[in-house]
Amino acid sequence: MKRSKKSAKTSDTPHYENVPFEVPESWVWTTIEEICSKIGSGSTPRGSNYSANGIPFFRSQNVYNDRLVYDDIKYISEEVHQKMKGTEVLANDLLLNITGGSLGRCAVVPADFNCGNVSQHVCIMRSVLVEPEYFHVLVLSSYFAKSMKITGSGREGLPKYNLEQMGFPLPPLTEQQRIVAEIEHWFALIDQIEQGKADLQTIIKQTKSKILDLAIHGKLVPQDPNDEPAIELLKRINPDFTPCDNGHYTQLPDGWCYATIKEVFIINPKNKADDDVEVGFVPMANITDGYNNTFKYETKQWGKIKTGFTHFANGDIAVAKISPCLENRKSVVLKGLPNGIGVGTTELHVFRPLFLDVQYGLYFFKSDYFISQCVGSFNGVVGQQRVSKNIIENMIIAIPPINEQKRIACAVHKIFAKLDMIMESL
Repeated sequence: MKRSKKSAKTSDTPHYENVPFEVPESWVWTTIEEICSKIGSGSTPRGSNYSANGIPFFRSQNVYNDRLVYDDIKYISEEVHQKMKGTEVLANDLLLNITGGSLGRCAVVPADFNCGNVSQHVCIMRSVLVEPEYFHVLVLSSYFAKSMKITGSGREGLPKYNLEQMGFPLPPLTEQQRIVAEIEHWFALIDQIEQGKADLQTIIKQTKSKILDLAIHGKLVPQDPNDEPAIELLKRINPDFTPCDNGHYTQLPDGWCYATIKEVFIINPKNKADDDVEVGFVPMANITDGYNNTFKYETKQWGKIKTGFTHFANGDIAVAKISPCLENRKSVVLKGLPNGIGVGTTELHVFRPLFLDVQYGLYFFKSDYFISQCVGSFNGVVGQQRVSKNIIENMIIAIPPINEQKRIACAVHKIFAKLDMIMESL
């Protein structure tokens, strides 16, 4: 084993002149072959040799960088294991995937591991006088990834000889331990940061939910006594309108009134157009979830999609009616459609506002108040549960004066924008 070329005192022999990088004076360059007592992959027994329990048999899908995964683990009998004794897995071994798409994935076998075996796609590396965790860090490094000499044009692989000859920067044992401890310290700090980030993301989502709850109950912006009461607007447009009167409903702010959804929206309207007109087609996957208001459309001819899909137009609100899309808030205000119209998945309900600001309407449909009522009224089997039009159209919605609706929508938009900036900075 030779030191890297750094000074006259640590000069290398010609064989080691082209070391990948310089290392400290107390380190040496060696090869993986020289620091291991065993390097080798196993073999795959016939399917009939697998058993319901017994000795764990690790394949490439069981080896991940951070752990061994026992999902879909296979087992072999003690008899088969004894025939494959040469590839027995021991505690503190490194298991390295050496073929296919997971090539390079590597796990340290836990210190309390009992026994196991491996397939031909997994290589055992058993080090001598090298900390397993330091070895693991090296294998997961960019240096190791760039140094692997892979062969094969179909299923790529890392031949044993190429692995054995890879250069290995070896520090003293005590320094290996210090390196591992330092890395674990920083990884623990990163984990804390990631957990803090996840906690903050959860808080932001909860905050958005609370903002919408305040908005639809008249507690987000102050009322203006000069605003025309919502009931006056509704009666002027529909003289027969009668506000919902139920003592169980929450007391509303001045100027607000209750109505059913069918009284303030046209539900699932229909479009008419010539067959050769280009329109927008919106599958469920093209509607973002959460509190966003974005979607993408595909341009198609009306005649090819006018039947068998849900119709909508610019200014309509599309809301997923099936679980879990509804709970995930797949809802959007449609705009910018070719020729102003389009169709989408049949798993949407469409709402065309009559007396509502469209943004206020969208925020209502994204509220926990609306979603929880829908979930409580689902019908259908698990995995195909949805809420029907008959349920939704009779749900109660609180209607503010039209000017207040606009102020609420503006306030929600500003608050959400600030929360989104915080989220994006994480």
